[in-house]
Amino acid sequence: MSAEEMPCIPYEVAKKLVGAVMEEEHLHESNRRVLTVYGTNDQEICWFDAEDIFAEMAESEGGIPKNEDEMKAKAVELVLHQIPKWAVEDLLVKMGLERK
Repeated sequence: MSAEEMPCIPYEVAKKLVGAVMEEEHLHESNRRVLTVYGTNDQEICWFDAEDIFAEMAESEGGIPKNEDEMKAKAVELVLHQIPKWAVEDLLVKMGLERK
């Protein structure tokens, strides 16, 4: 299944579930960065390849912002639109947004 076909949660739901998106070093590959998504409970939800997100930003309207704070905010916005449903199914059930 491609990323385009993978069911993602709605943006508004992602905003409620996600506590932070942190840029980190990949655990097994040096010189590779990932954007790790943490829930409001501080548990890791999923991660995205930072290069993929930055490439998507470059292709989007407006491109990559020059200001670092704006760049981080835009990366987080992109990530929040792409949280896979499988990664948060248990959290959705706990919040009463979905039945198991």
